[in-house]
Amino acid sequence: MKTLLITTALLVGLASNAMAGSYGKLCTTEPKEKWMTIEAIEKLVKDHGYEVAKSKMKGTCAEVYARDTKQGARIEFFIDPATGNPVGTDWKNQKSNG
Repeated sequence: MKTLLITTALLVGLASNAMAGSYGKLCTTEPKEKWMTIEAIEKLVKDHGYEVAKSKMKGTCAEVYARDTKQGARIEFFIDPATGNPVGTDWKNQKSNG
């Protein structure tokens, strides 16, 4: 019984660490060996018309803080580092047009 409790506590701790990023959800279940570099992820974001201010790997997500070069709005992307696909966004503000 004691072993079961320790194992359960360990698994819960590992799961919460994997989801500890700002996004609060898993971005990928792929092992880190299959992840893209943060530089490659930044390039993908830039290629879609965003100016990258800062980026980091956090938990199972790549987090990229960027600005839309056309509208000036700030956005945070949560990206699956194995595929480069965005799994979530957080718009920080919208630039007013008036």
